[in-house]
Amino acid sequence: MKDTEYRNEAGHLSADELDKYFYYDGSDLGCRYDADKTQFRVWAPAASEALLVTYGTGDDSVKKEIPMARSVKGTWTAELAGNQDGLLYTYKVKVEGKWNEAVDPYARALTANGTRGAVVDLESTNPENWNDKKPLLAGPEDAIIYEMHIRDLSIHPLSGIKHKGKFLGAAESGTRGPDGVNTGLSHIIDLGVTHVQILPFFDYATVDETELQNPSYNWGYDPENYNAPEGSYATDPFAPKTRIRELKTMIGTLHEKGLRVIMDVVYNHVYSAAESHFSRLVPGYYFRTGEDGTLSNGTGVGNDTSSERKMMRKFIVDSVVYWAREYHLDGFRFDLMGIHDVETMNEVRSALSRIDPSIIILGEGWDLDTPLPPDKKANQKNAASMPGIAHFNDHIRDAIKGSALEDSDQGFINGKKHLEEEIKKGIAGGLGYDSSLASFQSPQQVVVYAEAHDNHTLWDKLEIASPEASWEDRKKMHKLASSIVLTAQGIPLIHAGQEFMRTKGGEHDSYKSPDSVNELDWNRRAAFNEEVEYMKGLIEIRKAYPAFRMSSYQEIHEQLTFMDAPAQAVAFMIESEKEKFIVIHNANQHEVSIELPGNDSWAVLSDGNKSGTVPLSVITGKTASVPAICSYVLKAEEVPS
Repeated sequence: MKDTEYRNEAGHLSADELDKYFYYDGSDLGCRYDADKTQFRVWAPAASEALLVTYGTGDDSVKKEIPMARSVKGTWTAELAGNQDGLLYTYKVKVEGKWNEAVDPYARALTANGTRGAVVDLESTNPENWNDKKPLLAGPEDAIIYEMHIRDLSIHPLSGIKHKGKFLGAAESGTRGPDGVNTGLSHIIDLGVTHVQILPFFDYATVDETELQNPSYNWGYDPENYNAPEGSYATDPFAPKTRIRELKTMIGTLHEKGLRVIMDVVYNHVYSAAESHFSRLVPGYYFRTGEDGTLSNGTGVGNDTSSERKMMRKFIVDSVVYWAREYHLDGFRFDLMGIHDVETMNEVRSALSRIDPSIIILGEGWDLDTPLPPDKKANQKNAASMPGIAHFNDHIRDAIKGSALEDSDQGFINGKKHLEEEIKKGIAGGLGYDSSLASFQSPQQVVVYAEAHDNHTLWDKLEIASPEASWEDRKKMHKLASSIVLTAQGIPLIHAGQEFMRTKGGEHDSYKSPDSVNELDWNRRAAFNEEVEYMKGLIEIRKAYPAFRMSSYQEIHEQLTFMDAPAQAVAFMIESEKEKFIVIHNANQHEVSIELPGNDSWAVLSDGNKSGTVPLSVITGKTASVPAICSYVLKAEEVPS
């Protein structure tokens, strides 16, 4: 189709036709800053005219509208001479006779509440000693992920952190709380995890960044501008560079302290499809629709982005590449990944691997009701088609504690029967799952967890599902769950506060609940010190012994053997040329005895109360007696012949 023919049909092409005739594969969308000029390019193929709108700082009346030139493949360009560092801008496009104003989807810096983009010299946002050095990671299975929210980490009045609720607060170390316990970053470092997975910190819609004294709360799963940081986490949301510099300061500090950083990304939907910058620039293109033309809603929030369309796919890939390069990020957690298509996720994997193969990609591979062919959905069933991408394993999650969607449903840890086989499959990294559930090809594709930011915390779930259990028994159940997670094959994930049995007072969906519900309670951290020490010991064991971090199903098949155990108990042995371990998980309300093989003596590394690489005791007989609601980790004292 010639450009003149297209202009005669402006605004009347289907999404498929736009993909066919107007896919733009260049790397210069958005603004490109140089000290002597700045270039702008926006994709708006349905527009008959386009304007670059520039604003003076702090004065809406001082603005200029600069005509943009039609360029290749439906793009429009403009160039401004001179140093434009700090210039505020938007685009205006005329579509079917109507002018729409939009923030540049590729904007890398923003004004407060993301109402305008800003041209910035990104090099000037780099803090001192900013570099791309990061902690070593041999393989994804070596990761131990800690999921947290920026505000939750520091906002408690007794956190001892100065910059409460801010990027800089997460970068403060040496902070102390009640009874002198570590708080914030120091607590995370002391715990021993390898990765911090942070709930969305791109610019999102529902927190007013200009409300500096008592800002509202949100998890951040309501995207507004994808390529710039959220201003409510900055000390000055009005200065576009501040949020960038402070986020980089946080990431750089975490790297210096031995922690990698995973960004939670939400490309599957936007806050409002009708008001989104995508829709203002190219109406009807970026969002998936059903046969009747209405927006699909597999996300449950009113819209699904159409990742299968070329320019949406390109945007997702370009965006993660930008974040990985500019902010030196180490991983991406894809919210509702099952909304996306397999090809898009594979392109994401390929693009990130070219930057750094150790970047982790994980996501919620749920099978969601969106109009994509079943074999195209980026969900667990199609994991075999997405190598190098991990999925949250909800099967072991629900087997451990009961359905996350049914409050009263119980799991293995609190007495539900006949779940031993499900626990075994989860322990083996998903090996043996039916293809109707998942098609994992290695434990590197499996994220093992018992709780996350959404649904009830594990403690609250136990209080609801097992109201008759004593306080001490609930603590035992909780530790049993964490023991299963941290001794299973795959990539373990711990929700912030899980180590001190976090409660949200029974709130199952705290996405906009106040700080009193969501904050990490450092009083509780002090009160549950023994439980924190137990979690630290389990992490120490996992990091010390490769037996708990196998990288392939072949290794698991050859080295992991399930042993005879009574009902409501699971026991297994891991045996390699160098080491031999036995792990026993007893969910019974009574002690169980497990027959031990060979003539080895067994060092007890974990006994349900304490754990670590220093033996607690030694078993020399033929049986191990494991107390009620308890996990044992045993290590053979002699190297097997």
